[in-house]
Amino acid sequence: MTGFFSGASILSFLACLALGTLYAWLLYRGNKNLDKKLQYALAALRIVVVTTIAWFIFAPLIKTLNYTLDKPVIIIGQDNSLSVGQVKAAGFDQKLYEQNLEKLRDKLAGKYEVKALHFGDQVADGFDFKNQGKSTDASAFFQKIRDEYTNRNVGAIVLATDGIFNHGGNPLYSVNQINAPIYTIALGDSVPKRDVLISNVNYNNIVYLDDDFTVEIQVQAFQSDGESTSLTVSQNGAKIEQQKILINGSAFNKTIPVKIHAGKIGIQQYTIQLEALRNEITTRNNVQTFYIEVIDGRQKVLLAAVAPHPDLGVLKEAISINKHYEAKVALADDLSTTDPSKFDLIILYQLPDVHNISSVFLKKLTGLKKPIWYILGAQSNINAFNQMQNQVNLSSANGSVQEVYADFANGFTSFNLTEEDKKQFSSFDPLLSPFGRLTVNAGATPVFNQRIGKVSTQQPLLFFANENGLKTGYLMGEGLWRWKLAEAENEAPQSVLNDLISKTVQYLSVKDDKRRFKVFTAKAAYDENESIQFNATLYNDSYQAVNEPEVNLQVKNEAGKVFNYTFSKTETSYQLDAGTMPAGNYSYVANTDLGGKKFTASGSFYVNALMAEYQQTTANHQLLNTISKQSNGRLFMPDNLLKIADEILKNENIKTISYEDRKYDELINMKWLFGLIMILLGTEWFLRKRNGEL
Repeated sequence: MTGFFSGASILSFLACLALGTLYAWLLYRGNKNLDKKLQYALAALRIVVVTTIAWFIFAPLIKTLNYTLDKPVIIIGQDNSLSVGQVKAAGFDQKLYEQNLEKLRDKLAGKYEVKALHFGDQVADGFDFKNQGKSTDASAFFQKIRDEYTNRNVGAIVLATDGIFNHGGNPLYSVNQINAPIYTIALGDSVPKRDVLISNVNYNNIVYLDDDFTVEIQVQAFQSDGESTSLTVSQNGAKIEQQKILINGSAFNKTIPVKIHAGKIGIQQYTIQLEALRNEITTRNNVQTFYIEVIDGRQKVLLAAVAPHPDLGVLKEAISINKHYEAKVALADDLSTTDPSKFDLIILYQLPDVHNISSVFLKKLTGLKKPIWYILGAQSNINAFNQMQNQVNLSSANGSVQEVYADFANGFTSFNLTEEDKKQFSSFDPLLSPFGRLTVNAGATPVFNQRIGKVSTQQPLLFFANENGLKTGYLMGEGLWRWKLAEAENEAPQSVLNDLISKTVQYLSVKDDKRRFKVFTAKAAYDENESIQFNATLYNDSYQAVNEPEVNLQVKNEAGKVFNYTFSKTETSYQLDAGTMPAGNYSYVANTDLGGKKFTASGSFYVNALMAEYQQTTANHQLLNTISKQSNGRLFMPDNLLKIADEILKNENIKTISYEDRKYDELINMKWLFGLIMILLGTEWFLRKRNGEL
């Protein structure tokens, strides 16, 4: 550390000294009473005091320089993944390699600051030679260096790996962001070995019941030209597909599509297996298991009417376009034998009817909590309609109808309609609506309002309401077939009417989740190196989120073993990190109590086995060489890794850096100077007083 005054030149200091000297000379020049030695001593005290006080005025700042030496940081990254442990070059001595890597660290530690890391699924401190990482993420290793050593003097990076990176970004992009040479140690074996493997499987995590879906299986083989193997696909242990594969070429690659039928609801386990070849380097990559959730996503829609009508054909066609919806038409006599409880949405087309043919069927709807879409027309019994529901009242109806056009209602956001769609609906022919005074509850949400001729009204034409917690829809007119013909005349590329009907059916049929206790995982499928995250929400009688009581969770694996957990409380809900779990299918049950009531919630999730480390067995030393050259480093084999220390020592760019730290302080803040001045003045006054001077 070096300190010196700044803010004034040496001349200003000499001026302050001259001022102090002048003041002392004027004070003591004619004094005859004091001893000469004492007189000189007192004059010296006065010079120091006056000079210091003057210096406060002319030099108020003091600058301090601190020099910090930053030794180069050498970072050693060791690959701890499965691929490094399973394939080794001929003559490789694992124990000697571990000893030499630790010797390299100790040798460099004498002159440099050395940081040892290991990486696989994640990056952690120190060396770990167990090789248990289920993936290799080199980009995370470089990201940690950038995050923690951005402003440090990173001298060099030593990277010991096989060059097989199967997670995260390409490490070559990370190299360009680090200004330090990278010395790579080439582990593994770059010579392809005899192996047949499943390199990749493409599939959808969720499929719908009774759908056919395709699984794409990528098969690779090395050094197996002329051999054959058998591909078997099993579902829950039962074989559902088998194919023979002929291998042609020393580097064989083929994608095999397998079509599977989703015939059972729930989480289904699928296992793909390749028949092993003789003298394979490993058979761990011959088998891969994955899970697919099969859900019954089909919603059943009932179209109830007393007589055929072209509108029913339009509705059924639009609903059936979506493969997840199934529409059934029930007419006249069929109504009495139809059970409405088996449907997710009921469309009452001009029901209740004027002849009361549907009265038996409509009685079945009493107390049945199902969403209903009412469509009114000339055959509607308006009085019975008014009594059947409490959202709409059509009074003074005399059985006549009037033509009404559709005007889009501003502020509708339940589903999207484009501006072009709105224009098309406005241009369509009118619907026939029962004539009468329409009264609608204030909570209704209109999609279209009625336009009579050129006069726009605020009377809704198509709108939604919520009746006793159930969604209901209303279309106050018949004649959708006219809109269908208008589309055909305009040769529209897509049917906006089909889109409107489909979205209306989806909106009405989707059930609101009103459960007071909800527990769910962050996602349905996890990899076996991912932490399983649970979330829970508990509501009181006013449906406000609370988290006073404890929430317990039991997770059960396929073997029936149970794991118990307790949720942590957040601001208004609950969270749980259950950590990683082995591959397999799991179910869970959570329970709590509130106000004397017990609540339970259940669900399931599955964990996929990570096969990435077994899907490539040939080391990529070429990539390691590129990384080294691109960063002005060198590639070393494990046998001579100790030479890396000599390479680093002779690199003139790897040197200690001295940082200068300047700090400015106000002189007036140095309290000890005031104390010194008071002591000097007090000493002078005491000596003068003692010798008879004032």
